[in-house]
Amino acid sequence: MGKLTGKFALITGATSGIGRGVAEAFAAEGANVAINYPRQTELDPAETVAETVRAKGVIALTVQADVSDEAQVKAMVDQVEKAFGRIDILVNNAGIASMSPVENMSAKMWDQLMGINLRGVFLCTRAVLPGMYERDYGKIINTASQLAYKGAPAFSHYTAAKAAMISFTRSLSLEIGARNVNANCVAPGTTDTAILADVDPAVLEQIRASIPKGRIAPVSDIVPAYVFLASDESRHFVGQTLSPNGGDVFL
Repeated sequence: MGKLTGKFALITGATSGIGRGVAEAFAAEGANVAINYPRQTELDPAETVAETVRAKGVIALTVQADVSDEAQVKAMVDQVEKAFGRIDILVNNAGIASMSPVENMSAKMWDQLMGINLRGVFLCTRAVLPGMYERDYGKIINTASQLAYKGAPAFSHYTAAKAAMISFTRSLSLEIGARNVNANCVAPGTTDTAILADVDPAVLEQIRASIPKGRIAPVSDIVPAYVFLASDESRHFVGQTLSPNGGDVFL
């Protein structure tokens, strides 16, 4: 406990699933957390997460922004930096998923997913870097996916965005150089979140059976990778991708 005491973190897409789990885990380790949510209709879930975070004795802030919108991202980062004084940790977790074979996929579906899942990573990262460079301290953690490595039918846009995120993180790490700022990825395997709610139970069983560990991971199996990468224990991890996936994919 206490690995993140006194740190200030911004987590995008933090109202449910992995994002919420990371927010609560960071708070348990002593971090103050800004909880991003995309629309005003998501304010209530964001406040619920904030209450859970505050119950751990740290500061919680809710902040609305569509991460694909440049002006909204700038306003979000300005708001968090004004409230917290700085951003030590950025978790680019906001993302959506949809399904379509390539021949039926609309350009709108492609663009919407790329806007949130990839453009959002770029915009949020760009917005926090000046402060991190000025203070010579920062941790950037991007939520990728094991599907970036194995692919998946009907998810070409999703897997392309996640693969690009990993490449972006590697190139960014080379730009950062010797600064005390680290950028890394977590690429979870199949995880028990709301994104699986519409998946056919028979398909889920096939997925579960294909995982060497024999189970779909709860969020609690995924968040320790984020805590590690956010902590000073990860100081020598540069441009890396950690993949808690039960042995489904070997990176």
